[in-house]
Amino acid sequence: MTQPLRLGIAGLGTVGVGVVKIVRQKADLLSARVGREVQITAVSARSRDKDRGVSLSGYAWEDDAVALARRDDVDVFVELMGGSEGAAREATEAALAAGKHVVTANKALLAHHGQSLAVLAEDNKAQLRFEAAVAGGIPVIKALTEGLAGNEIKQIVGVMNGTCNYILTRMENAGLTYDEAFAEADGLGYLEADPELDVGGIDAGHKLSILAAIAFGTQVNFDAVELEGIGCVAIEDIRHAADMGYKIKLLGVSRMTGRGLEQRMAPCLVPASSPLGQLEGGTNMVVIDGDQVGQIVLRGAGAGEGPTASAVMGDILDIARGIDLPVFGQPANELKQANGTQGATPAPYYLRMRLLDKPGALAKIATALGEAGISIHRMRQYDHDGETAPVLIVTHKCTRSDLKTALGAMEETGVMVGDPVALRIEEV
Repeated sequence: MTQPLRLGIAGLGTVGVGVVKIVRQKADLLSARVGREVQITAVSARSRDKDRGVSLSGYAWEDDAVALARRDDVDVFVELMGGSEGAAREATEAALAAGKHVVTANKALLAHHGQSLAVLAEDNKAQLRFEAAVAGGIPVIKALTEGLAGNEIKQIVGVMNGTCNYILTRMENAGLTYDEAFAEADGLGYLEADPELDVGGIDAGHKLSILAAIAFGTQVNFDAVELEGIGCVAIEDIRHAADMGYKIKLLGVSRMTGRGLEQRMAPCLVPASSPLGQLEGGTNMVVIDGDQVGQIVLRGAGAGEGPTASAVMGDILDIARGIDLPVFGQPANELKQANGTQGATPAPYYLRMRLLDKPGALAKIATALGEAGISIHRMRQYDHDGETAPVLIVTHKCTRSDLKTALGAMEETGVMVGDPVALRIEEV
């Protein structure tokens, strides 16, 4: 094809500006790699007058993203507005219904509406690409849909939110409390406008649900993701984990079990010597286990102008080359509705609790665990703190449901003060 590929970009924030820069500054390189010119014809954003540090001269302006998506001189609608509803969804649906290709970095949109958008795209012979929606500059979507297409995926494990990894890393390296590390991340501009999207695991859960759909041939089902944020992690937990040779990470895990598809995003202990344990700061990492390739590790920048714009451009150039793939790696009408399951795979757990300092308190906790079928691997009681005593327990492997039963029984003993902390230990 010799005709230019014409882009309409909706959303001129950090990533949108990054895409504009690449198209303007690397025009000859892009053309050489795909055999045709890539050009921007029109853009849209909330404010026309904002200084974005890059010239938008020569581009048509649309106040309405839906109007941009329907323009005759736009071949690829690049959606970088964000959000699962409103303008982002309406404009994306309008573009696909018109048979236009869509490239997006919008993980929330795909996590909540991925199946319907995939059907709409494939019915209208349009491409829907979203490499930038998961793990920033790491090409994990391409790895799953193309490079590992000959594998049955056994498991996906990853650190997919750089802000959480930054907070946990700072707690460990600088001895900060959670609140102190949170405030530092906020001051650096790392947190979303709604911080719960980051620290509550929601942002990373969106990404996990997308990867699980591709890996296991299922429809995206974010509602089935078990979510737990990092707010429960205290500096004591960081130190106890280090004493045992572990690091604490907000870890996404997805695997197909005999009971259904397990999708979990929660703080976990991982071996300090593992690639995940050595991951510092805002970096992301995804570990994929395939039946043929074994384990591969993908590591890189999970956010930022350059890395995310790089992922957007990768999708745009695939479209320019004429590469045509189903949205989630296989036709949307063949994707299964997977039965969701929580905590189906047994694992050891780290438990931290505060007990009343009186005879028999610890015995009652041990009894509650034993009656739930959970044995204790190691236990440590720390120096008494007034009328209470901190206690640390590491269990042998158990299911999440058995642990919940035990925790419920512990509450009824009347010897616990406050809520216990329970973190899964993943040997990855």
